[in-house]
Order: sequence, then structure tokens, then C-alpha cells
Amino acid sequence: MQSVCQTVGACSSCLKRQLNGFMGYIKWQRRLVPACVRTTYSETGKWEKTYGLETRRRVENWWLPRIKDQFCRISETDKSRPKFYVLSMFPYPSGKLHMGHVRVYTISDAIARFQKMRGMQVINPMGWDAFGLPAENAAVERGVHPASWTQSNIQHMREQFDALGLSFTWEREVTTCLPEYYKWTQYLFLKLFEAGIVYQKEALVNWDPVDQTVLANEQVDDNGCSWRSGAKVEQKYLKQWFIKTTAYAKAMFDALSDLPEWYGIKEMQANWIGDCVGCFLDFLLKVDGKVTGEKLAAYTYTPEAIYGASHLYILPTHSLLHGNSILKEVFQREFIPGKDSLTSVTAVNLLTHQEIPVVISAKPNFENYLDTKIGIPSTSAEDAAVAKNLGISFTEVIETLPNGLEKVMNSAEITGMTRQEALKAITQQAKKKRIGGDLTSDKLRDWLISRQRYWGTPIPIIHCQTCGTVPVPYEDLPVVLPNVTTFTGKGASPLETAPEWVDCSCPRCKAAARREVDTMDTFVDSAWYYLRFTDPHNTERPFNSELADYWMPVDLYVGGKEHAVMHLFYARFLSHFCHDLKMTKHREPFHKLLVQGLIKNQTFRLTTTGQCLKREEVDLTGAEPVHLKTGEKLQVAWEKMSKSKHNGIDPEELVKEYGIDTLRLYILFAAPPEQDILWDAKTDAMPGVQRWQTRLWTLVTKLIEARASGTMPDPDLLKKKEKAEARKIWEQKNLVISEVTECFTKDHLFNAAISRLMSLTNVLQQASRPLILHSTEFEDALASLCIMIAPMAPHIASEMWKVSGTSVSTVNLLLMGFLYALLEFP
Repeated sequence: MQSVCQTVGACSSCLKRQLNGFMGYIKWQRRLVPACVRTTYSETGKWEKTYGLETRRRVENWWLPRIKDQFCRISETDKSRPKFYVLSMFPYPSGKLHMGHVRVYTISDAIARFQKMRGMQVINPMGWDAFGLPAENAAVERGVHPASWTQSNIQHMREQFDALGLSFTWEREVTTCLPEYYKWTQYLFLKLFEAGIVYQKEALVNWDPVDQTVLANEQVDDNGCSWRSGAKVEQKYLKQWFIKTTAYAKAMFDALSDLPEWYGIKEMQANWIGDCVGCFLDFLLKVDGKVTGEKLAAYTYTPEAIYGASHLYILPTHSLLHGNSILKEVFQREFIPGKDSLTSVTAVNLLTHQEIPVVISAKPNFENYLDTKIGIPSTSAEDAAVAKNLGISFTEVIETLPNGLEKVMNSAEITGMTRQEALKAITQQAKKKRIGGDLTSDKLRDWLISRQRYWGTPIPIIHCQTCGTVPVPYEDLPVVLPNVTTFTGKGASPLETAPEWVDCSCPRCKAAARREVDTMDTFVDSAWYYLRFTDPHNTERPFNSELADYWMPVDLYVGGKEHAVMHLFYARFLSHFCHDLKMTKHREPFHKLLVQGLIKNQTFRLTTTGQCLKREEVDLTGAEPVHLKTGEKLQVAWEKMSKSKHNGIDPEELVKEYGIDTLRLYILFAAPPEQDILWDAKTDAMPGVQRWQTRLWTLVTKLIEARASGTMPDPDLLKKKEKAEARKIWEQKNLVISEVTECFTKDHLFNAAISRLMSLTNVLQQASRPLILHSTEFEDALASLCIMIAPMAPHIASEMWKVSGTSVSTVNLLLMGFLYALLEFP
């Protein structure tokens, strides 16, 4: 009797032939996998005929560490190989994974496995967005230091990731709260500062008058009260740090057209940025002919007509009237509510050197988010009416020729230019002098990054009475957070309580100085982490440009729609900035974007108070849910899973009940990635994928029993009808390979892929015993089925697939198999 290996070798001889032309792919592997040997039996030494709960546990316990070791082991980057960089948005280490985490990371994990099986050099890195307010709140409430709380949570969540069989490239792990990471966040801040893209100005903050502290938006309840003291929150002006993202608005808006379809996200980005038709220009304020030292940036829709400016227009709510400006008293005195108020303050245009008066508008607001505009009567009838009403003189600067062409006049060196030519000339001059000129919209605001918090990246700035604002020298980075031990949630920033850290010497004049005590918004940390993943252990620079150029852009970025505007905008901004510094070759950081929906569960709220009840407090036996204690009717809604809403589900409990593969398959099968999953409405999906795994197991069992029957496999013994059935299996297999491959590479419709694999399973289930025993087509189809399942359910797939002979990496084997499967398709 022939051995199983010899018998199966005849079935797979086509694999060897078809791979001959693809030795370039095969050479990437450390060793060649014998293409002519394949058999299917239990790695654990005993094949169970049924895939019950205990068998499932043994299978997953056996394969979990082995698959993780094979997948996560990476070698030095080989730039001659094609790459695939899949990235899922890294989490805040809250300490416990929720089902939203499970969904996004299951998706990225399946894609990473698929691409690795195709022969790509893959990274699927993971890290921690580890700064933030919850750690500081924990310090106040529990007396545990933010660093200790964060590190403990990271450790626990890593264990949860491992338990879910998620194979991340852990060698590239980054943690934003560690000095080796935020040193480079500070480095990028200094680069922005050097480029004139970082500045300070007064801005409104939420102020708790009882605790005398600044509150984040999430610390203010729906009634406008402080979450801790209960006091009515006030709006207060404080000096804040901003990044001038408006300087890149036009470039980022235009770059959207070069990106592939982002499932509506491009439109959201474009709407966030707005139409970039105008720009801000800087003015120096004077009062009674004396320079005050105060600067003001004002917006105009028509920069080409700037020589025709008649006045500067500010809103009554402008910080000049309510903040700490030295002109506050003048403006308040001369403001007449309900009327356009001509003031004694004038503004000198730093580009044209024209001096025009400042007018406080009668309007409560301007277009979108503007609070300062340049009045230009030549291009605005409204501006002309205001100027005439207040007796402000102005010059016409636009003329229309008989042929309809508009040209600029009375405008110094740009006189005679067309409006488009003048627009380009004015904006270029302003940008060169760093006094504005960047085309932006009237709705995009600069990025406020100041946080009056401890647990964040320290802003590397020193304030000196003599030298003013001085950047920390690069060689002194990182500016490490001091070890503050007392957190009360009251008063000034906790950094103020560390005088040995705050008090320092000026890097320039060596006089006594003070460090900046604000820390950075955590969005800054996550705005460049995708670049650090390309070279995470570099101690000399943020990343090596050659490595970044190889790995970037991210081929597929996976994350929630709630981050599709702000985070995505900030990440794109930092990438554009690094490109301009020649740190990266690619301007855009992300090629394709996959935005997954939420996992929702039912919430039950008391109609009287809005309080959410636990499931055990609800009577679900009647036509409508009611409160178990009072009988009160409840408001029922589908909402994002949340601990506070008592509608969350613990992933660890689901793994215990159903297993890793079942949970993974459920997540991928229940709905297309971009749609929400309604947990209770989709319970049919869970038993569906359980039954499917049982059917798969049964198919392998049938093949084993057929091979062990003692009958020699011989395709010539098949009857004509059976050969026709074998041909149909072959055709169906090839069709499914094509469809599943497209699901993985184009639309990422994993639910459709699983549906097609189920259909192939059904076809194989109908095969007669002679077909199972004698046909090469059945075995090839079953092998292809195992291969295609592997990215989504790697443990059961590995158990069903075993290579005889030496111990060969499952990943290497599956790579060969996937190439075989793809090549088989006509």
C-alpha cells in the first residue's frame, strides 16, 4: 500500500509545476516547503470525530502559542520585497478590552494574515495611546500614580490581546507616555516652532470657579456643571498653544483627490477643511498712534484686493474685548452694542504697511468660525456699506475690462495683474515673510493643543523675562515629566507643584526662567505614531527616512468612524509637514481606509430619570420591557456598548463560551465592516458559524476515514457521472477562490467571503464516498477551503491542515497553498 504522502503527492503535482515560475516568491522563505506532500490529521496526536467544546478548547490551546510565534517573528526589513503595512488605530489603555476593540483588531489581524500568506512582508504593529485624562482621574480617585495605573492597564490588555489570538508585530510596540517616544513628539513640536507653525494666543477654556481649575470638555456635564464640584462652569481666557494647521489646509484639501475612495470619509475631511479661497494676514495694533505690540490675524476672501482694505472688523465676543489684552478697556469703552463701532485702535498691515481702523461689528457672528475679517469695499458690498456709514475712506482696486477680464489697480507692485495672478503674488509674499498668506477656509480653525494637565507630553518651551519664549535645545530632549505624587483635581496644573522642575535657567542668557507647565493634547502623540512604527527603536531620530519610505504609506488603516475627522486630519497634517521637511517621501500617510461600524446592544432607561438599568433589573417577559421593581415602562434603544449604560459584553466571557475562532468568525460574518452590529439581533450569526465549523470538521473526518479504509485511491475508478461531479467541484473551488480573494483585496467584505466559503463547504458535503476517496478535486478543494479559512479562523484551519515530514511553519505552508489556490484559477 502506498503511503498517505505518496498518494496525496499525485493530487498536488500541479502545485509544484505552477510554483516553478514563482521562485522569486518562494526564495523569500527561509526554506522551501515540499509542494508534493500534504495530509490532514490532528497535530495533537488524536483526531476527534466531532468538534465539541472540549475539542475546540484543546485545538485552540495547542495552536494559539504556535501560531503567534510563527506570525509575530519578524526579521530585518528586506526592502527588495513587496510590503503590506496594515494598521489599526491603537487604543487608550483603559485596562479592559471591549467588543469594539475586538472588532477592529480582528479585521486588521485577518487582513495581515491574508497578506502574509500571499508572500508580502507584513507589519501589523500595536501600541498604546497612553497619555490622557483618565489616568489623572484615577490618581485623584484611587491615589495611584498615572504611570503605574497606565502600565498595569497595558499589561492586562496585552494579555487580553494574546488570549484573543491577535498576532500583532509586538517587536514594534510603542507607548506614547514613555520618554523614548515623547522625546520625538517634542522634537516634532520644535520643528513646527522653527517653521513658525506653533504660536500662543488667548483662548477660552472651561473654568471651575470652586476648584479653581481648568476642565476638559468631557468633565463638564450636560447642564454645564463641573463633574467634581458641581459648580456652574465659566468660560475664561487663558494663553494657549496652537498649531497652525490652516497653513496646510489647501494642500490637504487638494491631496484628497489623489486618494482612493474612503467610504465617505474623504467628503467628511473636505467638509471639515472647507473651501480654501481666502487667507489670514497679520496686523500690528496701534492706539493713539502708538504701537502696542499686539498682533492680530484677520481673514479675507479676496487677498488680491488687499490694497483696497478699509477697516478691520472684529466681533463683540472677540478676546480683545474679554481677555487680558491691554486694549480691552479701550474696546469696551468704545463699543456700542447693536451698532458698528469705529474705534480709536488702528491696524497696520504687515504686508502692505497700510494703516486702517478697527471696527467692532454690530453682528453677533460672521461666517462659520471667523471672529476677525478684513473689510474690502471693492469686493464686498457689505464692507462698502459699513465703510460709507462710518465715513471710512477707501480705494477701488478692481477694474473690469471691456472683455470681462478683471484686473488689479491702485495696488503697488501687483497693479495690472489679473486677480488670479495678484492672488498668487500676495499669498506668496505673505508666506515668505511669515505673516499669513496660506490659503484656507472660513471654517477651519487652528489646532489648540494646550492642556492644563500633568499626564501628557511636556511642551518643550522655556519662558525667560529677558529672551521671551525660548525653545528647549534639541540636545536637552526629552523634557521628562517630574514625579508628582499628589493629585487633587483642584487648582493649577499639577506641574506647578514641582518647583524643582518648573524653575530652570534660560538656554540663551542663562538667567532664571520657568518651564511651560501646559502639556500637549494627546492627538499630537497619535498624529505621527504610524511613522514611528516603521522604526520604533531608533534613538537618534524619530525614524529612519529610508525605512519610512519603504513602509509608508500605510496600505490599509482600520479604525472607528468617530476618528475619521479630527485624528485623521491631524495625522495627515503631520505627514504633510514631515514631507516638507524631507523626512518622508510620501505626503499622504494612509492609502486605503477601512472604517468599521460600532457594536451596539440594547439599553433600558427609566423614562422618569433617564437612568440606565442592568439587564437583570429588567422584566422582558411581557410585550414591552418594564422595570422589575416598579413596573415602569422603559425606553429601549440600540447604543454603543458601554459600562455606564450596562449594555457591554465581556470578550473574555465570549471566548470561554464560544472559542476564539467562533468569536472571530462571528465578528467578520455578522455584518459588512462599515455597518453597525446589533448584538441581540444578530445572534443567528453565532450558531451559524458554530455549525459551519462543525461541518468543516466533518469534511476532514470523512477524508481521513476514506484514506484509512484500506482502499487504494485511483481516479480511474470514478464513473462518468462522478467525474462530472468532480469537475463541478473543481470549477466551484476556483470560483470561490476568485471571489474570496476579491473580498479580501478590494471591498473587505468578510461576511461575503465567509458566505462563499460556506457554499463551497456545502458542495463538498454532498460529495459521494467514491468521490472523496478517489478524486483529486475533492482533496484540492478541501485544502483550498482550509487555506482560505486560515486568515479568519487560524486555529481550526491549522488543526485541519498538517504537513508530513519535518516540522514546517504553518504560515510558510499556507503561503504556498494560497499561491497554489490563486494560480489554479483560470
